[in-house]
Amino acid sequence: MSGMGDEEEEYRGPVTVVVDEREIAAEAHLAGHFDPLTGGYRWVGRLAPNSEVSEWYAAGKARTVVLRTPEGHEGHGRLGDPNVWGGHPVSGSGRPPFAVPEVFADE
Repeated sequence: MSGMGDEEEEYRGPVTVVVDEREIAAEAHLAGHFDPLTGGYRWVGRLAPNSEVSEWYAAGKARTVVLRTPEGHEGHGRLGDPNVWGGHPVSGSGRPPFAVPEVFADE
């Protein structure tokens, strides 16, 4: 999805967008990968069109968000301007809001 290569993980499904302690149900398509140059994990994606998210974004309240999946994974990210379809791009670094395989240094 992101063009980052074959080593990325993906998530497609429901998420909870947390903005100022308010929770908004949304649909997302997310992908991420480990960046060996920085030693960190990067993830990107998009939220499907959602009027509540767009209203909060337009009011300046939904720039930095927490995304949570039904499995309880959380990731902190930033929303971008709405795309032509009315959804919002989202990106983050660090722990993603979806499950990823654990990799240990000795493997």
